[in-house]
Amino acid sequence: MGCFSFIKVMMILFNMLIFLCGAALLAVGIWVSVDGPSFMKIFGPMSSTAMQFVNVGYFLIAAGAVLFALGFLGCYGAQTESKCALMTFFFILLLIFIAEVAAAVVALVYTTLAENFLTVVVVPNIKKEYGSQKDFTQVWNSTMEGLKCCGFTNYTDFEGSPYVMSSGTFPPYCCYDSVNHLFMEPCNSVSARNMSVQGCFKQLLYDIRTNAVTVGGVAAGIGGLELAAMIVSMYLYCNLE
Repeated sequence: MGCFSFIKVMMILFNMLIFLCGAALLAVGIWVSVDGPSFMKIFGPMSSTAMQFVNVGYFLIAAGAVLFALGFLGCYGAQTESKCALMTFFFILLLIFIAEVAAAVVALVYTTLAENFLTVVVVPNIKKEYGSQKDFTQVWNSTMEGLKCCGFTNYTDFEGSPYVMSSGTFPPYCCYDSVNHLFMEPCNSVSARNMSVQGCFKQLLYDIRTNAVTVGGVAAGIGGLELAAMIVSMYLYCNLE
């Protein structure tokens, strides 16, 4: 088997894997959007991540659709030796790579700006939905339990929320004693202010920095795969008659 044929086969197999992963993400995204509570019941302890600050279902559907399309273009372009499909695959992957690099630079250099932007988006939703919208409340409870944090910035995010208005107290996670591993009850404004439990955004940043080597390794691995896929697609494109 010649070099061109070998690379062509590997391109087909690699993109078939991407295609299947995209289909799986689409299926999970639709599941989350249609039946969020059952998803949280199964994966709740594992899902306390940054993705819980956005609508997980829509995010998975979007990511799955992109991977599905990329996998199809890569397989089709390599199998049929279509220059148009291979070039489209290359440009879509290039745009994704540039967007990822830009997002990483913004996250590293403009962390405060990102926090301010997210605060404007997330905090009003907490004040409006926490305690009245079941899925939203469950997601935040799982996040605060997993990260040992309170709200997006601190306990004041919950002031005026349906939960506080109905119960007269703040979520118990806002009164967590990390030394004795106890929840102070009742969790009123005085207790929450004295405990000073850190907001989830800062706690998430702390966890990321603590595991910087792992996060950096995963990011570098994904970037390397994308670069390799772009190089292979361009190689096939340039060697087609």
